[in-house]
Amino acid sequence: MKKVLLLLANGFEFFEASVFIDVIGWNLEEGDNSTKLYTCGVTKEVKSSFDQTLVVDYLIDEIDVNDFDALAIPGGFEVYGFYNDAYSDKFLDLIRAFRAGNKVIASICVGALPLGKSGVLKGKNGTTYRSEVRREALQGFGVNVLDQPIVLDDQLITSWNPSTAVDVALLLLEMLTTKENAEKVRHLMGF
Repeated sequence: MKKVLLLLANGFEFFEASVFIDVIGWNLEEGDNSTKLYTCGVTKEVKSSFDQTLVVDYLIDEIDVNDFDALAIPGGFEVYGFYNDAYSDKFLDLIRAFRAGNKVIASICVGALPLGKSGVLKGKNGTTYRSEVRREALQGFGVNVLDQPIVLDDQLITSWNPSTAVDVALLLLEMLTTKENAEKVRHLMGF
């Protein structure tokens, strides 16, 4: 069983989180049955942008990176406190640990910014939300920022907004299983 850890910061965007939950879940039930997703946060209850609350499976302190095959990070809104958690030492250290374990890391939108701040994207290609402020921030972390919807560089996936979310989740599934299996799940889900 391939295990995916969905790392949530307070202020995360629910849609961007939900695509990972659904794609990995659809694969568990209708694909090759080889993936399972677990949630994690700095706090046990994580509030999304727009104020929905999710109770996560694990706190960051409880995670053994060796138990997981991939990390997924949705973006979020600054006005809902996204960067308070996303730039915290615990959050960044977990990203670094997944990278040190040579695990796949997938992010959507500004979920790329904690990857940048952690240093795992330094010297690599990446992208993020298509605003000058966010793109300059990512570039400030030493990332070669590309103007394309999804960038894959050395098992690190970044993307530029919620419209890329399903494709990012399916690319993650492909990297964990096979292209054929990911295409099967895409078809079953109607994408």
